[in-house]
Amino acid sequence: MLQELSRLNVADNTGAKIVGVIRNLGGSVKKTSNIGDIVVVSVKKAIPNGMLKEGQVVKALIVRSTYGLRRKNGTHIKFDDNAVVIIKEDGTPRGTRVFGPIAREIREKGYLKIASLAQEVL
Repeated sequence: MLQELSRLNVADNTGAKIVGVIRNLGGSVKKTSNIGDIVVVSVKKAIPNGMLKEGQVVKALIVRSTYGLRRKNGTHIKFDDNAVVIIKEDGTPRGTRVFGPIAREIREKGYLKIASLAQEVL
């Protein structure tokens, strides 16, 4: 579960490396977000000549979480880091590659383009 001010790794090639959560979208009293949720983030660290610069505010989709989640069949899945993919307003990714594994729930929530770009879907 990720809350405001959490620092996250970026799992795509937009040029951002680390982002910080500004707001969890989905309700005025929503305190935390998990895999498959959209958050508003600020770029904290970026590479030079990248698509995104430090200080930019963008939307991102959480694809990995150390908290993990429980699936309907009773299994739990956890990851080694917290990671996001930067998305556009229509939900498509801004980058052209997605690094590392992502959860199957991303595909089930309708983000098929992100799931197809990922190296591995768990």
